[in-house]
Amino acid sequence: MSGELIEHYGTDGLEDTRLRRSPHGRLEFLRTQELIRRWLPTATGLTVLDVGGATGIHAEWLAADGHHVHVVDPVPAHVLESARLPGVTAEVGDARMLDAATDSVDVVLLLGPLYHLTAPADRALAVAEAVRVLRPGGLLVAAGISRYLSLLELGTNGRLTADTEPSLQTLIDTGSYDGHVGFVSSHFHTADELRAEIITAGPSEVTVYGVEGPAWPSLDYAGTDAFNDLVDAALRCARLVEQDPQLINASAHFLAFARTPQP
Repeated sequence: MSGELIEHYGTDGLEDTRLRRSPHGRLEFLRTQELIRRWLPTATGLTVLDVGGATGIHAEWLAADGHHVHVVDPVPAHVLESARLPGVTAEVGDARMLDAATDSVDVVLLLGPLYHLTAPADRALAVAEAVRVLRPGGLLVAAGISRYLSLLELGTNGRLTADTEPSLQTLIDTGSYDGHVGFVSSHFHTADELRAEIITAGPSEVTVYGVEGPAWPSLDYAGTDAFNDLVDAALRCARLVEQDPQLINASAHFLAFARTPQP
C-alpha cells in the first residue's frame, strides 16, 4: 500500500490541496477543525502525533494553537513539506508500527490511515498502536470515509450510470472501493463500523460524528464561486445531524473520538 500511496500523492500534487480546491474539501477542513477543537482541552502545549498527517494541513493549525505536533507519514514528499511548518516535526513512518514510546503522547490523529489500510487486520494494528502510545486519558481521533460518498457524488454530478452501478453496489455492500472516482483503492466505512473498530482496540466509549453533513454534494455542484454564499448553511446542516443515526452516513467523512482508559 505504501508504494501506491507514494505514487498517487507524488503525482497528484500535495495532499493539502484536496482540502482547498473543492467546495466539499473546504467544508471538511472547517468541520474537522471545529470538531477537534471541541474535544481538546483549553490548555495549550499538548503533544500531538499526527499519523498519516500528509503535508501537515492539520498539524499547521494545531501548532499555531500552541500544541507540539509531530507528523508521521509514509510519503517522503509529505514529510519534507510538514517539517517546514513552524512548530511541526516530521518523519517517515507506518501507522502500524510507530516509533513513539508507550504512554508518551496526549493526542493521536489517524486522519488517513484507516481508509488507506484495506485489510481489517492492518486497521486493527494502526488503532492498537495509537492506543499504545497515548497516555491514560489521551485522545484518539480517527477518520473514515463514508461508503455512500461515491453514491451521493455520482448521483449529484450526473456520473451515476449503468457502468458505475456495479462498483457502487460493491462499495455499499462491502466497503471495498476500487478507485472509480480517481482515488487509490481504499476501505470506506459506515459510522457503526468505524466505532466498532475503535472499541476493539480498547476504548469503551467512542463518539462518531458525520463531518460534512448531507449538504456537501450540493456545494460541489454549485461550484467554488458559490461556496462563501452556501457554506454557513452547510455548516449548520452538518451540526444539526452530526450524530443523527438516520443521516450520519450521508457525510463524506466521519470523525471518531475516544479517550484511553484512566488507571
